[in-house]
Amino acid sequence: MLNPNLDAIELNKEEYERYARHIILPEVGLEGQKRIKAASVFCVGTGGLGSPLLLYLAASGIGRIGIVDFDIVDASNLQRQIIHGTSWVGKPKIESAKNRILEINPACQVDLYETRLSADNALAILEPYDIVIDGTDNFPTRYLVNDACVLLNKPNVYGSIFRFEGQATVFNYEGGPNYRDLYPEPPPPGMVPSCAEGGVLGVLPGIIGTIQATEAIKIILGAKNTLNGRLLLFNAWEMKFRELKLRPNPVRPVIEKLIDYEQFCGIPQAKAEEAKDANELQEMTVTELKTLLDSSADDYVLIDVRNPNEYQIAQIPQAVLIPLPDIEDGDGVAKVKELVTGKARLIAHCKLGGRSAKALQILKQAGIEGINVKGGISAWSKEVDSSVPEY
Repeated sequence: MLNPNLDAIELNKEEYERYARHIILPEVGLEGQKRIKAASVFCVGTGGLGSPLLLYLAASGIGRIGIVDFDIVDASNLQRQIIHGTSWVGKPKIESAKNRILEINPACQVDLYETRLSADNALAILEPYDIVIDGTDNFPTRYLVNDACVLLNKPNVYGSIFRFEGQATVFNYEGGPNYRDLYPEPPPPGMVPSCAEGGVLGVLPGIIGTIQATEAIKIILGAKNTLNGRLLLFNAWEMKFRELKLRPNPVRPVIEKLIDYEQFCGIPQAKAEEAKDANELQEMTVTELKTLLDSSADDYVLIDVRNPNEYQIAQIPQAVLIPLPDIEDGDGVAKVKELVTGKARLIAHCKLGGRSAKALQILKQAGIEGINVKGGISAWSKEVDSSVPEY
């Protein structure tokens, strides 16, 4: 309802006081604040991007906010997901978000959808809202949100973050481009590391999420200088903004219906290949590894293929750090060959087991067989030694 009946919208005395700094802006005014109150915005996710944008949308006076998320608050979220607090660790993120939103704006209607957004439910969930904001961190959901917005003719305020870099734009607005014009095809599974593997500067999602909130408010107010047709790129480490022009692709496929987005992004095939590789690899549990480490055996070498910064956080005793990138470029393979000379067994671990499995596949091609530690150091922390930090 981007063109609401403003005669039916009233502000009470408390709202005049609360939003006075908006109302005195000529670009907003009383009419603009009424538009904000009448607007409904849907946020996909309450993580790094969702946290700041939800806080600022609530503070601006948005009348109705919808949220979809099925995750729980983890201690590792608190470095950047500022809508959540320590007391909410282990509890649903959407409940935490609603609690904080209502502290900021008790008059806001907050709709919760504690489920995974999918091709089966996306159209029904997004349809009641004026604007959709994409706060996700994975490609299948980004394509799903994009296609649903195209089918429903809704603006899609997009943002993404990784390490020190972020980007933001507005898709599917006033005849402008959509996500498929920026990324016609998804990258191969595993090509782009997750923030859990690559890390992210805690303040970065605050910057990008606030930009997303700004664009949503500008759309509500009818501003003409939105990021529609412009991709804003930000590097926090260098403190530089850049801008690229985006245009609709005249030959892009017509979106007629929602599809299986995990299949589209190649995830089932990748999982099948991973399962095949896992079946070909010998594995051991962290309990079995602990028994081995406690024994007097010296016929094995344990390597840790995580990154050095991860190794500084937590280690398994006796593990030798040889990061996966070193193994991939060949230097690490030579180091492993030196270590295993005269030893009967090579054992490898990482955070969860995926990178060590990949390392062992590379080493196998070099003639070095190995055993993968199932669940990695995360399983070690949960099942063997709780004093080892989880991250």
